[in-house]
This record gives sequence, C-alpha cells and structure tokens, in this order.
Amino acid sequence: MNSTKKLAVVTGANRGLGFEASRQLAKMGYHVILTSRDEAKGQKATQILQNEGLNITFHPLDVTSDQSCQKLANFIQKEFGKLDVLINNAGILLDSRDEGNSIFDTQIETLQKTMETNVYGVFRVTKALIPLMKAQNYGRIVNVSSGMGQLTDMEGGYPGYRLSKTALNALTRILANELQTNNILVNSVCPGWVKTDMGSSAAPRTLEEGVDTIVWLATLSDGSATGNFFRDRQPIAW
Repeated sequence: MNSTKKLAVVTGANRGLGFEASRQLAKMGYHVILTSRDEAKGQKATQILQNEGLNITFHPLDVTSDQSCQKLANFIQKEFGKLDVLINNAGILLDSRDEGNSIFDTQIETLQKTMETNVYGVFRVTKALIPLMKAQNYGRIVNVSSGMGQLTDMEGGYPGYRLSKTALNALTRILANELQTNNILVNSVCPGWVKTDMGSSAAPRTLEEGVDTIVWLATLSDGSATGNFFRDRQPIAW
C-alpha cells in the first residue's frame, strides 16, 4: 500500500480542464488517478503525462454507473488506503444549438441525460469515495460548475446545462454542511470560458487559467472556506 504522497482523483480527465488539473496537481507532488469513461483516451492521456515524468495512474470511470464508481473506490482502498482530493470535473453539454435558445424547445430526455452525468454522477462518485476521506479526517472536494448555473444571473438558453449546474451548486452546499466536522472542504468553481472542446477555440481563457482556481481549492489548508462558489479565487454569488 502506497500512502506517502497525497492522492487525488480527477474525473473526466482525458482532455480539457480535467487533463490540465491532473498535470498541475502532479507537478505539485500529488499522485493523481486520472479517470475517463473512454479507456483508450484515458490511457493515452495518462501516457502523455507519464512521459512528462509525472506520477499519474489511470483508472476507468463511468460516473453514471454505481458499479464503476465502487470499483474505483475498491481500487483506491486496496492500493492506497486513503484519498485526499476529488475533483468532480466530468460533465456534458447536450443542449443543441436548435434547442439552446428556448426551454420550450428542449426535450425532457436532454434534461434527464444532462442531470444524470452532471449531478447524479457527481453524487455517485462522491458517495463512493467519501469513506476514504472520512477515515483520515481530511479531504478536499472541488465541483466544477459554471456561471451559467448562477441563480443571481440566470437567463434563458441551454436549460439542461444551466439546471444541472444550479443543482450541482446545491449539492455542494449540502455536502459541505454534512462534512464540515470531518475536515472535508467542499466548494464549487466556475472556471470561466476556457479553450476546451466544450468551450471552443473562441474562448478567451487558456487551460492553465481555467484550472488555477480548481487546483487552488484542491489544495486549501485546514480551516479554509467550504460550501462556497468561486471564480478567480474569489467567492461569487450563487
């Protein structure tokens, strides 16, 4: 069992924000478990980071599957016996351009599938891995949300994505409240509009800029903020 380094799990990490967050945490000395639903893409991403001399391990993970989440938890328990950081990055945007302009054009199936990954998926992974944090009375959970989920700035358009991120923020508050006595800090983050497959090349932010607050929240010291929503290392309104 290897428990000398801090251990982090990053979901949906074969590309984009998850990939870069894995890189940055590993550069800081963390052993990172890079997870991806697509095994081939996950293995390829892991190899790239390993070739950079980083301590990265791949494990498949489908956040919509209870069995897959439990397999990950069992693997970590057997190999490491603990978990320090969980970055819930895996997410989808299914609202099509045709559906994106009005909620009245949106199919119920779009809402259901989006919630399944962006909210229930986060809950599944977190529920499976929380015992590993509770056992050592330490943990940092970062839920990658979006300003599109802010109730204070809510608009029309892309309702599936918006609703899922609003619900994710609510889940963050619930988890933070229930875990505050276990030294497990739980926060949401809006990375901004970042150059990813989802954000497109038109986005103004680089991956490095997008993951800055994510990594900062993942490495908070004891007694730091919990149950908050952050952008650029500053708390923002829900």
